[in-house]
Order: sequence, then structure tokens, then C-alpha cells
Amino acid sequence: MKKEENLALIGMPAVGKSTVGVLLAKKMGYAFQDTDILIQTKERMTLAQIIEARGLEAFLDIEARHLLSLGCTHQVIATGGSVIYREEAMAHLSKISTIVYLAVDLPVLMTRLSDLVARGVAIDPGRGVDDLYKERTPLYDKFCDIKIDCGQMSAAEVVTAVSQALAAAS
Repeated sequence: MKKEENLALIGMPAVGKSTVGVLLAKKMGYAFQDTDILIQTKERMTLAQIIEARGLEAFLDIEARHLLSLGCTHQVIATGGSVIYREEAMAHLSKISTIVYLAVDLPVLMTRLSDLVARGVAIDPGRGVDDLYKERTPLYDKFCDIKIDCGQMSAAEVVTAVSQALAAAS
């Protein structure tokens, strides 16, 4: 691993960042941190409630602020899918982590991602999953150190693929 401190997972909502993150943390002997849960705990609201009450831009700023406050070591960090919208937050994440992009193609994503609003996905009203995918994919590619094409892999298979990619990179 390029940076021993942490491993951060980025990618679209519903790709399995939290699920894979927990399994990776166990395998690596690291702690696990889910930034969506961190935000909800600190703000005392669900992501959907924050977006509804404060608006999308304010939510993105809140998400970035919490990410910038991370000063952890030996953790697997599962980020929210929208973390890539704030350059400063991504620069911090890159400084403290090796960033792994868990990628799936749009048809697979469409089968996994149902209620965007209830899930607290940061998306402008009237836009769909396909719009979000087209907008975010180049940003995930830009910020990642390692990209894993998850396809139809199980969480355990993704963990193996990440472990192999980390070993190959070091």
C-alpha cells in the first residue's frame, strides 16, 4: 500500500463500499469508519434529512467538513458517493489514504440503487441515476489510486481483488 495510514473506498451509492469496507478492515486488522454514519451521528440527522433541511450544496459542504476532520490511522474508510465533489476533501483523503474506486457499470448499478431520496443520495431534483453516473464516474477515476471493476463480484471477491491490487501496488 502506497500510504500505510488508511484505505479509503470511493464509488457510486450501492456499490458495496460499507459492506466491502467492513470485510477489508477485518482482513487487514484495521478499524472501520463509515463517513455517512459519522455525518449522521455528528449532525443528529439522516443524510436525507440533512439534504432536505439544508439543501444539496450545504450537505456537500458538511460532508467535506467531516471528511477534513478525519485524522485516523490504520482504518478502512467507506466514504459517501458524493465526497468527490469537494476537491479539498479529496486532497485530504488522498494525503491520509490509498484511495480505491469500487466501480460497477450502469446496468448493474440500476439494479442495486432504488430510492435515491430515502437513501440520502446527493442529487439535484429531476435527475436520475444515469445522470449521476455520467457526472461522477470521471471524478472517481480522477481521484483513485486503484480502480476495481466489481461487475457481478460478491463482496468477498471484491475484498480479494482489492487485496491483490494493494499487494501488486506495493
